[in-house]
Amino acid sequence: MPGKITVVLLFGGRSSEHSISCATAGGVLDAIDRSRFDVIPVGITREGAFVLEDDDPAKFRLDVNALPEVVDNGSRILWPESTATRELAVRSVDGSVRSLGSVDVVFPILHGPFGEDGTIQGMLELLGLPYVGSGVLASALGMDKHFTKTVLAADGIAVAPWRTVTAREWASAPDAVVASAGSLGLPLFVKPARAGSSVGVSKVATASRDELAAAIDVAFAEDDRILIESGIAGREVECGVLGGRDGGAPRVSVAGEIVMTTREFYDFDAKYLGAAGVELVCPAVLTPEQLAEMQELAARAFTAVGGAGLARIDFFLTPTGFVVNEINTMPGFTPISMFPKCWIASGVSYPEIIDELIALALEG
Repeated sequence: MPGKITVVLLFGGRSSEHSISCATAGGVLDAIDRSRFDVIPVGITREGAFVLEDDDPAKFRLDVNALPEVVDNGSRILWPESTATRELAVRSVDGSVRSLGSVDVVFPILHGPFGEDGTIQGMLELLGLPYVGSGVLASALGMDKHFTKTVLAADGIAVAPWRTVTAREWASAPDAVVASAGSLGLPLFVKPARAGSSVGVSKVATASRDELAAAIDVAFAEDDRILIESGIAGREVECGVLGGRDGGAPRVSVAGEIVMTTREFYDFDAKYLGAAGVELVCPAVLTPEQLAEMQELAARAFTAVGGAGLARIDFFLTPTGFVVNEINTMPGFTPISMFPKCWIASGVSYPEIIDELIALALEG
């Protein structure tokens, strides 16, 4: 009988989504099949140190009053010195070094910059370690909303009209930025180009210059490039994508829907902290024709950016059709996240999703 597969679960990181990554790690640690996989939990502190973490799902449970995080415990992960080996080691606080064994695959459940954006993927490519999810280019594209939109629009996929603004442009020509934003109509959404989990996102509902300027300042706190987008009137629907096996076509889940009751938009608190005003419906009520069209567009979008492994594709369903909002190349796996919900509603359990992602990484 073949031995277990050794998986490095990599989480935390330097981005503002650090705690969400930790919560996702808790979900995976709790659900992964221990009869098939040995797990090495590796945390990345907010300062970027790689440490050996506890294999304890409860430690990383999402708690509104105490968000989980990776704290520097003094250990340091020593990655393989070359592609000739896959041996991982750890240096303890006292300076002693011990082997953690040979690694089969890395599962980088990192969200945001310095993890979901191609940086970690590039490191793993250099080390010759197989990993779950998209490669360097697709990860970088998916992280950057401007380039995601550019690629999708070039492929004939509808996206919301937008204007990209740099920090230098805002500092030197704010009047021109405000004037150009006016052509996008109302409401507007202002977003960092490279952030996720709705961090730094604001809705601008009026023509007030002060309101727009405040939203721009919030977005620039997260990134030096931001997007000003036209608000799209439509249902917010999402689906999960899994890469195809043996070179096959991407597989797409049923749809889920985010229904706003009293909240302005699906912000960080609603996504992860259970804030009121939002309902998640899965599966979403769509006609067979609508679902088929959405799944076809999701597969096209995934292919257009060169996706691998997994993604969540977010849409607006408008009276004239579907508009892609975002592609998330490493969606959350927290208990209330839409990606696992959509696949569970499609007949694939949480542990089976993890098994499939690891199989896809080893296949690639």
